[in-house]
Amino acid sequence: MNTDAVVIGGGVSGLAAAYDLKRRGHEVLVLERQAQIGGNAVSETLGGFLMEHGPSTMNAHIPAAGKASTDLGLDDQRCDLGSGVRHRYLVDDGTLAAIPVGPFGLMTAKYLSPIAKIRLLADLLLPHRSDGEDESVMAFCSRRFGREVAERVIDPLVAGIYAGRAADLSVLAIFPKLVALEKKYGSVTLGMIHRRREGGKMPGTRLFSWRGGISTLPSAMARNLGDAIRTGVVVRKISRRADGFHIDVGDAGAVNAKVVIVATQPHVAARLIADVDPAGARAAEQIYAPPLAVVFLGFHREQVAHPLDGLGFLTSESENRNVVGAQFCSTMFPNRAPRDHVAVSAYIGGARSPDIARLPAPDLVNLARGEFHDLIGAVGEPTVARVRHWPLGLPQYGMGHPALVKDLTTTADRLSGLYLTGNYLAGPSVATCLEVAQETALAADGYLKQEKESSPTTIAGLGHLRV
Repeated sequence: MNTDAVVIGGGVSGLAAAYDLKRRGHEVLVLERQAQIGGNAVSETLGGFLMEHGPSTMNAHIPAAGKASTDLGLDDQRCDLGSGVRHRYLVDDGTLAAIPVGPFGLMTAKYLSPIAKIRLLADLLLPHRSDGEDESVMAFCSRRFGREVAERVIDPLVAGIYAGRAADLSVLAIFPKLVALEKKYGSVTLGMIHRRREGGKMPGTRLFSWRGGISTLPSAMARNLGDAIRTGVVVRKISRRADGFHIDVGDAGAVNAKVVIVATQPHVAARLIADVDPAGARAAEQIYAPPLAVVFLGFHREQVAHPLDGLGFLTSESENRNVVGAQFCSTMFPNRAPRDHVAVSAYIGGARSPDIARLPAPDLVNLARGEFHDLIGAVGEPTVARVRHWPLGLPQYGMGHPALVKDLTTTADRLSGLYLTGNYLAGPSVATCLEVAQETALAADGYLKQEKESSPTTIAGLGHLRV
């Protein structure tokens, strides 16, 4: 079979790249080894409850998110964050501390000590670092905002977004905008003030989803792609040809394409491109993705004492909790629990405690129930309990990650027509993956147009892939 582009991987990134290429008029084929598409964007209905096995929100501040919803005709199913979200919660010595939503929430809450609040303001006066060297998120935030803020605010935030440890992750990879503000204005706080005065966008999040959950997005893209998707297909090898690439799919046959976009997990990408781009493969295989488990529990409302008036809660590593963080699912969006019921999800494992994430489902349910009993007053048997094990969870943006990304995003410079995309490049959020995938598709589109303009003949038609 001959086609313009092959996308390997049918998760959000792969589907988004394929969808964009198809809209630009190219013949595209998506090869997915699993029986279902969507990757980790899995939404499951459980007796009136809706569980998100992976990501649960879209960030409306990233233009690609809202545009995808509109272009795919999903706006009538869109639901914004619920009005019941009034606080952020952080675990404070075994209890939940409420942080008011707003720019001064931390300063007015009792979570931080008076000394920590004063030290936070000292960012306005401290000299900035000018050597341009990478440092950990913990080191950067301790230097700018003080150790207490770094350990009790930033570390839980990093755990909630990346399931990682602030001491291990690169600030240039995680928070490049904060580094840029320090470099330009001498202080992060002063930079934010200047940005506001200049009318620039301030850091913030407006979250949304769809009534049927995050899986609504990949399902809609898959419908648009139709027969261009092949599931249950394992790519064995990618080889370079004079006119493009030869993709070996074992018993299913073979595909020839001018462009290959690899949209898999990094360890899979490393194996697939090892023969054609050793430099990219070496970079991809260095990205660590520790296991993560999601425990979804549904309760009658009267079984939970806490008002659940927030997104959920995050925990600092110093709290020694088994749960990295939790979401109050039924507060965040409608249709997540039946009437007079509530739904909560616990996230366990990641870089802090990878071994715990591997525990059997019954053990994880008991662990989550114990944590929820302590922190939100959940009592009795849950109406529903479901566990999702992710043997490879979120990619860790460790020290030196920007250099890896440079090698991973320049594959086409070393081998024309080869591209990588995925959640290990610019951020794990669905909206960021959409944005990166669209940029990848744009680059591939430019290459395909150039090839077609320089070639005296074009592909006459498509053969048949045996799947």
